[in-house]
Amino acid sequence: MYRDEDLVTRSKNGDLQAFEELVCRYERKVYSLAYRMMGNYDDANDIAQEAFLRAFQAISGFRGDSSFSTWISHIVTNLCRDELRKRYRISFESLDQELCLGDVEVKKQMPSSEPGPDEIYERYEFQQELQELLTTLSPEFRLALVLRDIQGYSYQEIAELMECSLGTVKSRINRARNFLKDKILAQREQNLTNKRLYNLKGGEANEL
Repeated sequence: MYRDEDLVTRSKNGDLQAFEELVCRYERKVYSLAYRMMGNYDDANDIAQEAFLRAFQAISGFRGDSSFSTWISHIVTNLCRDELRKRYRISFESLDQELCLGDVEVKKQMPSSEPGPDEIYERYEFQQELQELLTTLSPEFRLALVLRDIQGYSYQEIAELMECSLGTVKSRINRARNFLKDKILAQREQNLTNKRLYNLKGGEANEL
């Protein structure tokens, strides 16, 4: 298997097959990042295609200061950020105010070896719920959280991708995590309340 560096060098020399190999290696990563940022499949697909097109057009100028993975992710994040800023010129819920919710973070769910149907459905619901909440975050906070907790980038890598300080990255991620935690807990409490009311009405109906 060729290294990314070898494929990049060949791509710079006009080898289309080498660039196609890079696309195959990173199309899932690129699409996943675009989907988490944009919140729907069509937009994610458009962003992913545009990202690879721009990468192909700019590959000759890629100096190799970072890995190809970081470089293509940088292209994706810029495309997503620009599109969100242009499209959603509405007031997002502000995260500038500190949330006094302690240091608890939203933890990733660890799948068991043999999940049952109920567990699978619950996971699916959680992922859908989480994605919907992600779209309520402003682009900068959403991007920082996605890059760290979903894509697995280091804080330093995120700072480079977002072109901001390490302290800013950590602050955005911490506030975004607390914001989502607060929203998830509130939403689940509301679901429990609705369920209790539903059961109560069901009991009253049985008595009648």
